[in-house]
Amino acid sequence: MLSFEEILKGCVKNDNGCKEMMYKSFYGYLMGIILRYTKNPSDSEELVNDSFIKIFKHVGGFKAPKNPEELQRSFKGWIAQIASRTAIDKIRSSKVQFYVDDLAESEHPVTQVSVASELHVNDILNLLNHLPDTQRLVFNLYEIEGFAHDEISKMLNIPESSSRVYLTRSKNKLRTLYLNTMVNSYEKNG
Repeated sequence: MLSFEEILKGCVKNDNGCKEMMYKSFYGYLMGIILRYTKNPSDSEELVNDSFIKIFKHVGGFKAPKNPEELQRSFKGWIAQIASRTAIDKIRSSKVQFYVDDLAESEHPVTQVSVASELHVNDILNLLNHLPDTQRLVFNLYEIEGFAHDEISKMLNIPESSSRVYLTRSKNKLRTLYLNTMVNSYEKNG
């Protein structure tokens, strides 16, 4: 069995066996990232494969950390960024323009959302899939990927204030969806 470092070196040398091992090792990880952005499973599979094409094309440019113990974690961060940007590019190319109502940010105050630990990952993904595309995209970029509103506004070519409005709307909609899910769950089990 090859070590991760050996597999990575094999991918740099364009070794198909190492590429296959890399693909099988990280397919599920990248699918989890892509599913936060897309609703359609076939789109998700295509985006994961597109991500791997980019990963294998640019794997030689991956900067390995000095500490070998951090290699795999660093690599996962690198491929996660490629996958999320691939998904964003797909969403951006499928939409001509993002629209935002002419609402002031003060009309939608930022509120905190707390998620109960009882929610399963599939439940959370299901809630995210009920968000409109732009709200889901902004929510993922801000809350999960950790981008700032100014970065999101540049990526999506929208005003920074629109990014904040989309985030607030997504949180409010998620809160409503979550509460409805909990009420339905309580009624079924009650």
